[in-house]
Amino acid sequence: MSQKIGIAVIHGAGIQKEDFAEILITRLKDELIEEANKDKYDLCIDDFAFIPIYWATIFNDREKELWESLNNGGQLDFSTLRKFIIEFLGDAIAYQPTSDQFQNYERVHEVYFHALKRLNEQVGDQAPLVVIGHSLGTVITSNFFYDLQKDKEQLPYVRKWLRDATPLMKGETLSAFISLGSPLALWSLRYFDFNKPIQVPSKQFRISYPNAHGGWWNIFDKDDVLGYPLKSLNKAYEQAVVEDLEFNTGNLLTSWTPLSHFQYVKDGNTVRFIVDRLLELHRSVQ
Repeated sequence: MSQKIGIAVIHGAGIQKEDFAEILITRLKDELIEEANKDKYDLCIDDFAFIPIYWATIFNDREKELWESLNNGGQLDFSTLRKFIIEFLGDAIAYQPTSDQFQNYERVHEVYFHALKRLNEQVGDQAPLVVIGHSLGTVITSNFFYDLQKDKEQLPYVRKWLRDATPLMKGETLSAFISLGSPLALWSLRYFDFNKPIQVPSKQFRISYPNAHGGWWNIFDKDDVLGYPLKSLNKAYEQAVVEDLEFNTGNLLTSWTPLSHFQYVKDGNTVRFIVDRLLELHRSVQ
């Protein structure tokens, strides 16, 4: 029986639909089969289980209510741009941790945790975990696993969740993280010393799967004003991230503009890169 792999896909900021991950998941499955056939590699596609992490519901309704309230206050110029800012920048602002417990920060992470619980049911307690994150979803992923990986002064909400959690749910089987259009570099401004990146693969994964191929790969487009390289941040991130990859995403209308930020999951080079990493990991853990 082959080792299964769990893959979590988390979206970025803005109003998102519940089926946000379907296009990417379908393309990944199709290309996994195609590449395995090319290499004559005996692959069962059911060895790869995907779970979307859909956290937008926490903010969608409140942002809609805010937009309606502001419009009731008087006519505003640049309404389309304002609405986009509320939906996009609003997520980033609303997600920030506060001194009060179990506000939006914790609620978003609760969605993450329960998604991993559902994924665990499909692949098993010790299955390698891969995360594919876009935009603000990469920041959420970084924060979520940072909180899980704290050895001391663990947050109360984390302690509560982990009492009966499996290794996968604890983040102990985290093997790979592929960040797309990540604004994590901007988040470094929140801290005087931004030098404690998450460990990918996790310590426990390296012990359980000493021969496995994993790591953190960061993909960005030079025209994407929200996506940045990470290895150049400092020595800690230089060591934590395997590689920064600059891909030209989008089509003739979007690839040379900031709209490239929304094109990663549709980009052929990005999809092929993820497929290669998944096949590499699958081979190394059998």
